[in-house]
Amino acid sequence: MPKSWTDDAPTPVVLQDHAHLKDSFFYTLKRRLLGNPLNRHSLGHQRLKKRFALGILSSDCISSSAYGSEQILIALLPAFGLAAFAILMPMTAVILVILTIITLSYRNVINVYTKTGGAYIVSRDNFGPVVAQIAAVALMLDYIVTVAIQSAAGVAAIISTFPSLLSWKIPMILLVIVILTYGNLRGVKEAGKAFAMPTYFFIGCMLIVFGMGLYRQFNGTLEVLATNNPGAIPLGEGHGLLTFAAIFILLRAFANGGSSLTGLEAISDGVALFQQPEHVNARRTLITMSVLLGTLVLGVSWFAHKIHAMPYELGTPTVISQIAKTIVGDGVFGQTMFIMVQLATMLILFAGANTTYSAFPLLCNFVATDGYLPRQLTKRGHRLAFSNGILLLSGGGIFLVLFTAGSVEHLVAFYALGVFTGFTLAGFGMVRHALRHKEGQWKAKVFINGVSGSISFAVVIIFAVVKFTEGAWLVLVTAPILVLTFLRLRRQYDREQEALVVKGHQERATSIARHDVTVLVDSVDIATVGAIRYARSLKPRNLAAVHFVIDDRHAEEIQMAWAKSDALDDVTLELIDCPDRRIANSVVDYAIRLTEKDDIELTLLLPRRSYSRFLGRLLHDQTAEQIAAPISQLPRVVATIVPFDVDRITSGAKLEVHHPHETVRVAKSVQPAPKNIAPVDIEPISHYAEDVTKIGEIQWRKRAKVHGRVTSIKTAPRGSAPSLQVEIWDETGGVSLQFLGRREIAGLEVGSQMRAEGMVGEEEGAMVILNPSYELLV
Repeated sequence: MPKSWTDDAPTPVVLQDHAHLKDSFFYTLKRRLLGNPLNRHSLGHQRLKKRFALGILSSDCISSSAYGSEQILIALLPAFGLAAFAILMPMTAVILVILTIITLSYRNVINVYTKTGGAYIVSRDNFGPVVAQIAAVALMLDYIVTVAIQSAAGVAAIISTFPSLLSWKIPMILLVIVILTYGNLRGVKEAGKAFAMPTYFFIGCMLIVFGMGLYRQFNGTLEVLATNNPGAIPLGEGHGLLTFAAIFILLRAFANGGSSLTGLEAISDGVALFQQPEHVNARRTLITMSVLLGTLVLGVSWFAHKIHAMPYELGTPTVISQIAKTIVGDGVFGQTMFIMVQLATMLILFAGANTTYSAFPLLCNFVATDGYLPRQLTKRGHRLAFSNGILLLSGGGIFLVLFTAGSVEHLVAFYALGVFTGFTLAGFGMVRHALRHKEGQWKAKVFINGVSGSISFAVVIIFAVVKFTEGAWLVLVTAPILVLTFLRLRRQYDREQEALVVKGHQERATSIARHDVTVLVDSVDIATVGAIRYARSLKPRNLAAVHFVIDDRHAEEIQMAWAKSDALDDVTLELIDCPDRRIANSVVDYAIRLTEKDDIELTLLLPRRSYSRFLGRLLHDQTAEQIAAPISQLPRVVATIVPFDVDRITSGAKLEVHHPHETVRVAKSVQPAPKNIAPVDIEPISHYAEDVTKIGEIQWRKRAKVHGRVTSIKTAPRGSAPSLQVEIWDETGGVSLQFLGRREIAGLEVGSQMRAEGMVGEEEGAMVILNPSYELLV
């Protein structure tokens, strides 16, 4: 075969795609629903700017202001009557102090963990993996509850505006979760952009309402609402604050108000989502979020205190809707503004639910990477989102909605316990980090984080006690079970990894002196012939075929067909009796007999005919898999399944293959020179080309400067001469770059952009550039 231009070889061509599998029905459906798959190298473009990050990561925290004050009043009013409105403001002040302390603590977390932080990472690095799983379980449960409660609260805002929709409450909540799931499966960036606007819309509407409310308060026109309306929570009679019952109720109200602080950890969990520098942008977004949250919580509590906004037993109208309606009035502007406020409230609550679709999958990714959750949660999906984590989150949220009938009050019982557990571990973890490293103002950091951890721990105890009978018991029972499950998964992964570790005596793979191959035969057909052809390519010492007889007539037919086949005339067929019809056992016995000597290795080839998925399973057994499983446990025996696609033949489908001469524009070439005479138009060697040439247009035996993405890197084995082969591609084709005398290029990795220049040669009919000058592009 001609090898070069001196032998009149055909002109070499650039590398081209040759085969494209037909998309399955489910992949086509996925692409129609979610869009075309995103290239993994565009992951950097999925990072969020600060304005979008505030929308996607802060909405959970900011939206808590829509119901935090209302939950405090729900606990206080039946016990203290109208005095509850006076207690509301001091309790709000306490919550704002806690907000400030926890914000400072998480600011420190982001400063230290500049790429990815949160309670899980802090706990893992400072307390070890067991404590970290407590943080992981607590935060995962909190995120699942967040999806349910935010979606339910958003639907409550709709029903406050349109009371006739009350009977559609549960379907509406489920529809919201499905829409959020769909949006996030399309990609983080798309979901963030969609929910950035509602965050700013809600903040703007509430600031307008607060401004109008302050004006009406100062000119004495702010209305005070009646407290005895039908459906409102009944007022209790005021009594002393120092009795045991009163203290218990105050603590329960404080626990309810603590739900306003959920979502603070989302930014530290999602530092990796920010554009560079990640930690600087995350820290600024955290401060902005906390200031906005404090303003909104203070405003809602103050106006609820002034107008005596009463919570209702059915959850609607909400306190925030009453504040808006009272302040803006009943005029045309007032009605329009009221609808806008309700719309903004609904959207920010849905955006709050959407926040967890970024934080939860990231958290699951960290935990699964450490081996405490299934590895499937580390894989990115069609649109570069962690699709399995998103689906797990939405499934948990739907379960909680159905379990609690979409009641915000009942869902609050599950709320905040998990997130304050995370606050506790993050605070104490940062205390330990400061004490171990003692960098900068470490004493101030110890104080701030210690106070944050202590207060959060106190809130956890309060919440566990006062909310125990309302649903906290379920979290307290479920969390330890999940922690033990996570630890059990890690032990299983460790055992599997230990079994796969290459031991010292296995470092150097040795060749077996005698290698035999046996093909297991069930019928004489094209699949069997293909397996025999593959067996010959293994160049075994002995090649044999074996049929285990469970039907004498069928065995006789196989023997006759074998004798007639010209393709099999050099292979011995052995018939082995299988009286109990347990083929797997007979195969194991056969393999053991053939490998009794230590220098023999046996390969068993099992032709497997692949049929259609449904009818194939119905009409045919899966014998090959049943045989391969026990064989894999024998030393020096390898079971190899040789697949043959019967369904492709019966359906008439063909693999789409492109041949270079059919689909590729042949590269320009120099006019062939007479045989054995060197061409006269070779360019002088230089190290510069003026312009970059498309790879599909480079010329054989000409210098070229090409630019493309690295798709393949092949390094010579350690025992051979050093060399490195790199394939780069652009939209017109690909070319190999060969570097002799080296095994690596610093900074080179699959997916990076590379520019190279050199003389274009050929190898095996494909164009190559030998030892080019190169430049790695960022």
